[in-house]
Parts: sequence; C-alpha cells; structure tokens
Amino acid sequence: MKKIFLFFFVGITVTAQPNFNEHFIDKSLRFDFYHVGDSSSEQIVFDELIEEPIWGGSKVNLVDKLNLGEYKVALFSKEGSEIYSKGFSTLFKEWQTTKEAKTRTRAYSGAVLMPYPKDEVTLKIYTRDEKNEFAEIYKLEIDPNNYFIREGNHEKYDVEEIKVTGEPSKKYDIVFIPEGYTEGEMDKFIEDCTNLTKHLNEYSPFDELNSSFNFWAVKAPSEESICDIPAEDIWGNTLLNSSYYTFDSERYLMTEDYQKVCDVASNAPYDQIYILANSKKYGGGAIFNFYSLTVTNDPNYKEIFVHELGHGLAGLADEYAYDNTFEDLFPVGVEPWEKNITTLANFSSKWENDLMENTPVPTPKDSADVYKLGVYEGAGYVTKGVYRPSYNSIMRTLEVKEFNKICKDAIKEVVEFYSR
Repeated sequence: MKKIFLFFFVGITVTAQPNFNEHFIDKSLRFDFYHVGDSSSEQIVFDELIEEPIWGGSKVNLVDKLNLGEYKVALFSKEGSEIYSKGFSTLFKEWQTTKEAKTRTRAYSGAVLMPYPKDEVTLKIYTRDEKNEFAEIYKLEIDPNNYFIREGNHEKYDVEEIKVTGEPSKKYDIVFIPEGYTEGEMDKFIEDCTNLTKHLNEYSPFDELNSSFNFWAVKAPSEESICDIPAEDIWGNTLLNSSYYTFDSERYLMTEDYQKVCDVASNAPYDQIYILANSKKYGGGAIFNFYSLTVTNDPNYKEIFVHELGHGLAGLADEYAYDNTFEDLFPVGVEPWEKNITTLANFSSKWENDLMENTPVPTPKDSADVYKLGVYEGAGYVTKGVYRPSYNSIMRTLEVKEFNKICKDAIKEVVEFYSR
C-alpha cells in the first residue's frame, strides 16, 4: 500500500500529488503545435496529438512545484483537478526579444510531452504575464481514445545505455542526440557521450547526485558532418538541421525543428534532451526543458556542455552582461523567475537569507574575495539593475569551473523533484 505523507509547516501545507495509476497509462502523449506571433503577441496553433510508447518522467511528482520557465503546460481531469503540469521555455520566446520580431510575424514548431491520460482531460498552456505570473493562453479538450491521435515513434533508432542507475521514472533521464555524426561516426558519438557523462561528475552538485541520473544515447546518423554556417554560405545535410547564427548571433548554434528533435528523442526515456553537434566551430545553446546543445570538437566543449546544461536542466540565467543591449528584458519592479538572478524587486524570494551578515547589497566587485555569495550587478545580459549571486561562476565564464551556491541549490531542487 502506497503511503502518502502530509507535512505541515507554519503557513505552508504540502499536499499529496495525484496518483499516476489512477489517471495515466505508462506511455506518453505529445502535443505538437506552432508558436506564432511577433514581439508583442503570441498564439498557440494546434498541429497534432501523438502517442509515444515511453513515459520517462516521474510517476510521483506529477504537478509542478518549481515555478520555473516562461511557460507551463497543465492537464486537468473532468472534475477540474490538476493532474499534471510542467514548466518550460521555447525558442520562440527568445526570438520575441530580437529586432526582427518588431517588424515580422513568425512561426516556430513546439511540442510538450505528458503522461498518456486514461480519461478525457483538458490541456492548458500558460505564459508569463507582465508581473511574471502564469496566465492561460491556450486550451484543448482531449479524448485519449480519439482515432486522430497518431501513433508516433516511426523513426526508430538503436539506443545505447551510457549510464543507467535505475528505473527511468525514479531517475533524472538525459538523452543524447547526435547532430552531424555520420553512420561511420557513431562510435565517436558514443565516446563523446561517455566522456561528457564522466566529466559532469567533476562538478558539484552533479557528483553528489550521481546515482539520480540515467544517460541514454540515440544512434541516429546524419548524411554529413557539417552544421549550417549561413554567414559563410555553408549548408550541411544533418539530422536536425541545426545552424550557427541563430538570431544572427554567430556562436548561437540551435535548431528550429523541435518536433524532429522530439521524434528522435522518443526512442528513449527522457527528462532532458541534449544534442551533441559534431563540429569544430565554437557554439551551442540551451533552453529550459526544451533542449540543450553543444559542439564536441572545440577545446572547451566539456565546459560548454556543463554551462548549457545549467540552462536546460534548471533554467539558470546567464550571469554575464553586454553593454547597452537588452535593457528592457527585465521590467522594473518585477522579480525574474530564474533562481540565480534578481532585480531586488522581491529579493527575499531569492538568496537574501543565504548571505553572510552585513553583506552589502549591491555588493562591490572589489569585495568579491570577502563575499563569495553576494549581489553583484550585471547579469541576464543586462549591465544595470540585474544582479547575480557570485562575482564569477561557470554561468558567467567557462574559465571558472564551478557553479555558485545558488545555482547548485537550483540544480539539486530540480533533479530531486523529477527523480522521485
């Protein structure tokens, strides 16, 4: 008999999660959509529903309690109770901050994965409003017996276990997908996966959480080993059609074909998708609960891997800034949702209680040796009014091979939540 514990704190009640077997079948339902809009508007447009054979997520923590991401997907039973939810972010949301978005409407492919419901449910998607609260923007009634739900996983590839420590529903599963590895380079892909898995254990808190992870590799080859480099008129024939110069940023290597990414990933259980690009040119990127990507032939590829995983797994913000750009990313008086940056609008919800007594706020950079944890100005690409927890960390520069305490705590919270 399953035991449900209710913990009571002053002013806080931790309630029981929904029962997986009551509401779900042990497989996945994928909702594919198109994200359409410009810098000031967005719309979710239905594409299709897909049945996939594997559910790799937790069967205990079904309703999100982390409050991370630019968006949230949620399922509600016929009685109106929330039976599943998860936060995520998208490439479309980043595109909305570009100059192009001010003059053009575009569509980006999107998808969300959820356990397959036994009965009719209502799917809702939420976006952050001007106060960073979730507001509903889309609603869909789903009958799981609808014959228009397509059977997925048609692109079948061999899957190799890089490191498996237990049942996927009780672990945090990372699936590696190859980009630009030909059929003859699959051994190199597996070697790269193995090396990166080992390298991750050189970082806290991943070393402490070692037994909470599974790592899988989908052996899906590309025709060529060249990622697109538009500014150099280089166009490769790769599995995921990834490209440098995403949003005209040279080192931002991403793919816009997210549904293709999910098709390949569906061969393995996963909480997190990580794309490895067989490229020598420096590049990568990551979006929270969307996918992460790193090149594997750059001298710094191991550090890039860890940095980008901080974004993809825990929604960590970059802790560096650019001069005179992105100044309108963070509205005055609104606290960012990312755990490792603050505008001081609601600093008590961040790391205020973790500071040493008498730590100056903001913290001068010349006292960084005294205050390892402080409030250092310049983060989230913004030079003024946004603050980071430490003067340096791997979320600011690859030369510093460690996370600060706030980033470590955020990573632990996510992994422990989804590996139950």
